[in-house]
Order: sequence, then C-alpha cells, then structure tokens
Amino acid sequence: MEKMSGRARAVLFVLCGSIFLEGVDVSMLGMALPAIRADLGMSTAALQWVVSAYVLGYGGFMLLGGRAADLLGRRRMFVFWLAVFLAFSGLGGFATDGWVLILARFVTGFAAAFMTPAGLSLITTTFPEGPQRNQALLWYAGTAAGGFSLGLVVGGLLTALGWRWVFFAPVLLAALILVMAIRLVPADVPVAGPRRFDVAGALSLTTGMVVLVYTVVRVPEVPVRASAVTGALSVLLLVTFVLVERRSSAPLVRLGILRHTALVRANVATVLFAGAFVSFQFITVLYLQEVRGWSAIETGLALLVVAIDAVLAPTVTPKLVERWGNPPVIVAGVAAAVVGYALFLSIPADASYWSAMFPTMVLLGLAFTLVYGPLTIIATDGVADAEQGLASGLWNTSFQFGAAIGLAVATSLSVAAHGLPGLHDAFVVPVAAAALALVVTATGLRRRPAAVPAPV
Repeated sequence: MEKMSGRARAVLFVLCGSIFLEGVDVSMLGMALPAIRADLGMSTAALQWVVSAYVLGYGGFMLLGGRAADLLGRRRMFVFWLAVFLAFSGLGGFATDGWVLILARFVTGFAAAFMTPAGLSLITTTFPEGPQRNQALLWYAGTAAGGFSLGLVVGGLLTALGWRWVFFAPVLLAALILVMAIRLVPADVPVAGPRRFDVAGALSLTTGMVVLVYTVVRVPEVPVRASAVTGALSVLLLVTFVLVERRSSAPLVRLGILRHTALVRANVATVLFAGAFVSFQFITVLYLQEVRGWSAIETGLALLVVAIDAVLAPTVTPKLVERWGNPPVIVAGVAAAVVGYALFLSIPADASYWSAMFPTMVLLGLAFTLVYGPLTIIATDGVADAEQGLASGLWNTSFQFGAAIGLAVATSLSVAAHGLPGLHDAFVVPVAAAALALVVTATGLRRRPAAVPAPV
C-alpha cells in the first residue's frame, strides 16, 4: 500500500479532529442531563429534547448537507459550518430556559449536518479507493467513536465544575480545528452541473422525523387518538419526502443508489446500532445519578472503559478487517453489544459495579471498536466520487435518526412506569435494537458490492 504523504496526513488529522469534536460534544451533553434538569426544571420528556433537537437537526438536514458539499465545494462547506457549529456550541452554555437550550442544540445539529458529510466526503475523495482510503476511514471512524466514548468521562468532570462548561469547553478545540482547516484543507472542485437544492425534500424529511419522535415520546401522556393522529401525520410527511425525491430534478436522495444492497443494509444496521447505544447511555446516566445517587464524575468514570475503542479502533480494527473482511468484524461487534445490553436488563438498585456493570462497559467498548469503522466503509464503498457526499449524508442521517428514535422509545417506556421499573422497561430498547442489527448484518453484508455509478 502506498504511504500517505505528509500533507494527506495533516488533512486527515484536521478531519479526524472535527469528528472527534462532534462526538465529544454529543456525549458530554449526555453526562450533564441530570444537572441541566435540576437547574432548568425540565421533565424527563422535555429533557430528551435537549438531545433529540440536536440529532433531528443533524439527521434531518444531513442529506441536504451532503448535496451542498458535492455542489458547492467540500472545503467551503466544511470550514463555514464548522464556524457555525463553534458559535452555537458555546451559546448553548448561556441558556437560562429549557427552550433556549433546545433551540441552540437544534442549530448546532443543523451546522453539523453540513460540516460532517463535507468532512467525510473530503476523505473519500482525497484518498484513492482501496487500502489507503480504508485506512483513512478507519482512523476517522475510530476517532469519532473515541471522541464519543471519551466525552462520557470528560462530560462528568466538566459537569462537576458546572454543566455550562460542557458547552464552553468544546469552543477552544473547535477554534483550533478551524484555524488548522483554513490552513491545511485544500480547495476542491465542486461537481459540475446546475446547483439545485431539494429544500422541499429536506423540510418534509426533518418535519416527519420531528413529528415521529414527538409522537413516540408523548404516547404515555396523551390519548391514543392523539398519538394516532400525529403518527399518521409523520408517516404522511415521510411518504411525501419519498414522492418529492421521485419527482425532483435534483433530489436529496437519488433513489437509484438504494439498489446498492450492502449500502442499504449498512444504513439499516446503523439506525439500529445508534438507537441502541444512545438510548442505553441516556437511561444508564439516569440510573447511575438518580437511582444510585452517583455524582457526574463517578458516572463518567463508570463509563470510562467504553472509551477503549479510542485505542483499539485505529490500531486493532484495521488488522482484523485486513484478515477477515468488514462483515465478520461487524457481526462480532454487534453480537458483543447484544450481550452487553442484555446484562443490564434487570439490574438492581444496589448492583455491584465490577460484577454487574463493568462487563457491559467492556463489551460496548469492543462493539464500537469493531462496528463503527467497518460500517462506514461499507456505507460508502463502491459509490462514485460525485455521490460520496450523498453516501456520507445517508450514513450519518441513519445514525442520527436511529439515535432520535431509540431515545424517544426508551424515554416513553421509562416515563410510563416511573422509577427503576421504568428504567428496566427502557433497557429493553437497546437489547431489541442490537438484536435486530445482528440479524441485518449477519445476513446481508457478505460480499463487496459492485460499483454504483452516478447518473449521467
């Protein structure tokens, strides 16, 4: 394999830094949720919107972001929206009302929707397809997973100083990455052709996702008829999105790309894998801090071992993929997640950390090590350069949509039963989602996909 040039390594370092920032930003917030609830007086249902607002803004506009990266220039989109991400990450720390914080998180997610696919498609177009690109993607994905995991610990430490530091601290890192990006990331040539954007598609997709999450969260609190109405509305909006894409001259999603079977299965698996972990994190933080009475620092340290993926993903995973290929590695990782979540199903209020919790944390660290990077490769492999922004956007949309739905279902179950019984009910969500992901990955990711050409 041809070695990366010094310039290529520098660009990869900047892009890995941006996805590390995004992962840290999301997971640190999860550790601060109980403190935010206490300070701003938010209910559990309202609290989950602090997370969901971000992932819905992120996932709802990710495809538009991928399209913008392809048509307007990947470097331009990356640098501009990184600056917006920086600004609103900091502004969230000044919120004095729940709705202000939720709004700030939505805008931050909106910025990430344009920044992230631009960054990922910069990698897939900078490095030639094959071993070098796979190595870059595994480093990128490993950094993302590591940032998410390390954020669990850093978030606990910062929350001990005050939950607002969870928003202020990433600003310094973002500023450093922005300066380096301006200096190091080379200009690229946008895809030739008319610059048309499917705004109607983006709005129908985002609105449909918001209404669907709202419906799931509100199920325990409203009459069945009300849930049926909003549920039907969400389905109508998502069907509208598909119809818009079929008729648009410049769709967010060229439906022909969905003939790429491995890509579709990788995205379905990503929805389930993300929904499992984000719901698990949310419920576990509530369990440790509100049932067990642990501090934010103790909670962060309890989850510390999940961060082993920060070391293993860029070092061990490439060797496993080279030896066995992506599909078997992914299946092994998802299986580890299923077992880990299952161990938490009936956890008592006085469970020992080392015997009852530590094994789950180890298994989840291994799961992220084995799953995140290889799924990224499969979701973008064989896609033409002109549609790498679209493929990247699809994968990231799947992750955020899965996170939002998993979190909504877990919240709904925990609110319906209250206390520890409610949390036990909610722990069913990650087990079920991971089990479905195991079925999807074990039956449909066996061969390398044929190339999917872009439309002429």
